[in-house]
This record gives sequence, structure tokens and C-alpha cells, in this order.
Amino acid sequence: MSAPAPMEHHEKTRMRAAAFRATRLYPGPVGELVSREILSWEEFGYRLGGDRMIAELVDHVLRAPSDRRSDAA
Repeated sequence: MSAPAPMEHHEKTRMRAAAFRATRLYPGPVGELVSREILSWEEFGYRLGGDRMIAELVDHVLRAPSDRRSDAA
């Protein structure tokens, strides 16, 4: 078994963007929980074998349409 590989800068930047956006997409405790979970993975800084769910969550948050009018402006 090999050691976990460190995340590259662009991966960490993408995770930070998703964490910020999660609190705007899902106001309240759900968005805060999603944001904190993504940030904890980003701060850890390593790609682990079981990160598929986190990668899918980041993709979902970054691709989800926003209903907020301020996002459209």
C-alpha cells in the first residue's frame, strides 16, 4: 500500500470554492456542515482512497444551479 498523495494546489482551491459556495446554496446548518466537511478534507491536504464521496460533493456544489438572484447579477 502506497502513502497518500498530497493534493495539488488547484484541487485545494476547488475545494475551498465549493466550501464557500455550499453555505450560499444551502443556508443554515446543512450548508455549514457541508462546508466544514469539505474544508476539513482540504486542510488535511491528502488524497485518500475513500475520497470519492467528497469529490462528488465538491462537483455537486460547484455545478448546482443557484436560485439566488444575487448570483445571477
